[in-house]
Amino acid sequence: MRPRALTTLTFGTAAAAALGLLATLAPAADAHTDTHRHPSHAPASKRVGYFTQWGIYGRNFQVKDLETSGTAAKLTHINYAFGVVGPDGRCVMGNAPGSDPWADYVRPVDAANSVDGAGDTADQRLAGNFNELRELKAAHPGLKVMISLGGWSGSAHFSDAVRTDTGRKALVASCIDTYIKGDLPVDGARGGAGAAAGVFDGVDLDWEWPGSDGAPGNAVRPEDKTDFTKLVREFRTQLDAYGRSLPQRRHYDLSAFVPTAPAKIDAGFEVAKIMRDFDFVNLQGYDFHVSGEKTTAQQSALYAEDDFSVDQTVRAWLRRGAPARKLVVGMPFYGQGWTGVTGGGDGLGQPAAGPAPATWAAGSEDYENLKKLAESGTYTLHRDPKNGHAWLFDGTTLWTYDDPAVLRTKASYVRQRGLGGAMVWSLDGDTPDGELITAIDRGLTRR
Repeated sequence: MRPRALTTLTFGTAAAAALGLLATLAPAADAHTDTHRHPSHAPASKRVGYFTQWGIYGRNFQVKDLETSGTAAKLTHINYAFGVVGPDGRCVMGNAPGSDPWADYVRPVDAANSVDGAGDTADQRLAGNFNELRELKAAHPGLKVMISLGGWSGSAHFSDAVRTDTGRKALVASCIDTYIKGDLPVDGARGGAGAAAGVFDGVDLDWEWPGSDGAPGNAVRPEDKTDFTKLVREFRTQLDAYGRSLPQRRHYDLSAFVPTAPAKIDAGFEVAKIMRDFDFVNLQGYDFHVSGEKTTAQQSALYAEDDFSVDQTVRAWLRRGAPARKLVVGMPFYGQGWTGVTGGGDGLGQPAAGPAPATWAAGSEDYENLKKLAESGTYTLHRDPKNGHAWLFDGTTLWTYDDPAVLRTKASYVRQRGLGGAMVWSLDGDTPDGELITAIDRGLTRR
C-alpha cells in the first residue's frame, strides 16, 4: 500500500483545516460528476437515516428527538430498524427474536416525549414509535418512512423463505399486510386491521447477505443470488399493484442495504437486473474493518489504495451496471475502537489486544461520546487528508470514526459525482443538535 499522507491536528483547529485539505486533495470528479450546476435544476439528493427500534431504551433516543434536533427537516427517508422475517417465512410481529410490539405500537408515549405534544391515550389503536413517526410525517409532509427488513442479526430466514415462488409471494404479501396496509396484531386497544396504515411509505431489504456468510446461523445457498432478484421483483410487483388499487394511486419506494466487498456483490446480486426494480440502494460505507480484527485500521475511508473504501464501493456497483443516481452512500454515526494498541506512531495499522471498552458494546461507540473523548485532551485527533478519514489515539486506545469534516467531504463527493444521496447508521449516534446530519446536509447542498 502507498504510504499515507498524514496530518495531526488539535481538535480546536481540526474542522476548519480538514475541510480545506480534504476538498483540495481528494481525487477530482470522474465521468460521473454531477453536471447540474444550478440548485433549481439539481435532482434532490436522498438523506436516509436509520432509526433503531431499541434506541428508545438505554439511549433514550425518541422519535421526538428527530424533531427537536432539527434532523427530521434534513431527511428524506427514515428507515425503521428492523422488521422481522420469522422462521415461517413471513413478516412477524411479536413472538420472534428482534420483534418488539411494545416499542413499535403498544407503548404509551407521554406528552413530554410526543412529537405533537399530546400524550397517548389508553384507547388509541396506534401508539409507540409508529404513532410518533406518523406525527413526525404530519409535521414534515415530504418525509418518507421505510420498514427495514432483516439486519445483521435478523437475516437468518431469508434464504429459506424465498426458495420458491409460493414462498416469495407469501413473504411479500405478509410484509405488505403488516407494514403498508398496517394490519397489526391486536394488543388490548392497540392494533387491528389498518391500525398503522399510512405510517410506512416503502420497504428496505436488509438481507445480510444473499449467497455469502453473514451472522452465524444464517442459511446461505448459491441460488440466493437469483432468488434475491426474484424477491425484489415480487416486492416491486406487489407494491405497485397495491399502490394502483388505492383511490389515490401512489408509488411505494423499494430499497436495499448492499455490501462493499466485490466477492459479496458477485455472490448475491444480479446488479443490472435488481436496479431496475429498486428506487435506490444504500451502499455499505462503513465496517470496512472492525474492532474484532487483531490490527487497527480505518473503518470508513473515502479513498484507500488496495483496501475497502467508499470510492471502491461506488465504483464496484457502477461497473456492474448500477445507475449513479440510485446509489446512496452509507456513512457512520459511530466509530470502531481497539485497545491495547502497541507499536507507537499514530496507532493505525498496529497490533491491538482487543475491542475498546465502550458505552453500549465493546468496540463500537456513538459519535456523541467520541466527540467528548476528542475534547477531553487525552486523545490526539489524526487525519489522513488524502484518503478522507479520521481517528483518535491516546497511545493505547484507538477509535476510527467520521466527524463533521469527514462527512461534509463525503457528502460533497456524493454531490460531485451525481450519486443518489447519503444514508446514515444510525440517527441516535448524533449530538442533540444534529451536528453530523447538518454536515451531510451542507455537503449535499454545497453550503
